[in-house]
Amino acid sequence: MTDDAAPMAPIGRASIEDPPYHEGAPESFQRLWTPHRMVYIGGADKPKDSTPGQCPFCAAPGRGDEDALIVHRGERAYVIMNLYPYNTGHLLVCPYRHISELTEASDAERLEIIQLSARSMEVLRAVCRPQGFNLGMNAGETGGAGIAAHLHQHVVPRWTGDANFMPIIGRAKPVPQLLGDQRDMIAGAWDSAPATPREP
Repeated sequence: MTDDAAPMAPIGRASIEDPPYHEGAPESFQRLWTPHRMVYIGGADKPKDSTPGQCPFCAAPGRGDEDALIVHRGERAYVIMNLYPYNTGHLLVCPYRHISELTEASDAERLEIIQLSARSMEVLRAVCRPQGFNLGMNAGETGGAGIAAHLHQHVVPRWTGDANFMPIIGRAKPVPQLLGDQRDMIAGAWDSAPATPREP
């Protein structure tokens, strides 16, 4: 059967198409539909240029926290949910200033970005119970930055086995909780989650 001839299966008064069959593909390798990713793949949310007026990280602080998915506002930087997360609880730490690299950040901005990254880890440990983290910044488009004009630090919680076959074979990452619900949980725990004991 070809994609063009996929039959319609009735469900109540509605009907849905059977998933397409790809000639010669093992049945376990059928297509996983993730149409919500097309917004990102198509670049609909990407800035048209590198100016602050086009930058989503410059625009976010001017909106309400719930609407913008902001978790915490600091003095020189803030923490926001990643709209296209690698994992549940994926946070971004962004300076308010429109700068593209860590080399452009002031000492105070660098310090606050690191402090907010560490606090993000503490809060995520309390809320999500991850077994590890990935932290990092991608500098420049060639370095992998999706929005290269505005510096942002990724804080990605990790669990054993979370890098399963889905991203490798299906090129999709299941995220089981809505971003707004994640934001509410993380923001709600920001002030109360225990801090990691450390030397003064």
